Amino acid sequence: MYCHATAIIDAGAQIGDGTKIWHFCHVMGGARIGTNCTLGQNVYVANQVVVGNGVKIQNNVSLFDGVNLEDDVFCGPSVVFTNVRTPRSAHPRRKSYSFTIVKKGASIGANSTIVCGVTLGEHSFIAAGAVVTKDVPPFALIAGVPGRQIGWVSEAGMTLHFDESSHARCPETKQVYKLIDQKFVQRIS
Repeated sequence: MYCHATAIIDAGAQIGDGTKIWHFCHVMGGARIGTNCTLGQNVYVANQVVVGNGVKIQNNVSLFDGVNLEDDVFCGPSVVFTNVRTPRSAHPRRKSYSFTIVKKGASIGANSTIVCGVTLGEHSFIAAGAVVTKDVPPFALIAGVPGRQIGWVSEAGMTLHFDESSHARCPETKQVYKLIDQKFVQRIS
C-alpha cells in the first residue's frame, strides 16, 4: 500500500496490498478497501464502507456510510453519493441510512449523483452529470437528469448496437451480447 503523507488513515481501517491513497484523503477506521485500488486526491471513506478490489476513485469523491463498491468499479471526479433520502438538520437520521450497491465493473462519470438506496448493475455505465434515482440494470447506459436509460454497453464500456436477431458485438473485445425482451443484456461469448 502507498499512502501520501497528507492522507489520514484511522486505526482499524483495512486496506489491501497495492492500493494507493493520494493527497488529503481520509479513510475512517471501520472502512474496508480491497487490493490494487486507487483513491485520488481528497477522497473520504466512511466507517461502514466496503470497496472491492481494483476500484478507481477519482478526486473529490466522498463514500458515506452505506456505500458498497464491488470489484473493478470506476468513480469519476466529484461523483456524489447520498446516504439519507430525507435529510434534515434538525432531525438527524444517522440510523436511517439507505444502502447503495455498485456492482462489479460499473462506471460512474464525473459529477454524477447517485441517490441512496439504489443498485447499479454489473458493468453499467452512468454518463457524466447524470442523477441516478432508481436501480440500474446490468450493462445499461444511463444519462440525464433524472437519469434515464439511453442504451446498452459491453463489459469494456463500448456502446452496443443490436441487430434484428437481438445480438451485438463489442467493437473492442469482439464479445457477443444478446438483448432479452428489450430489458436485459447477457454476454454469450
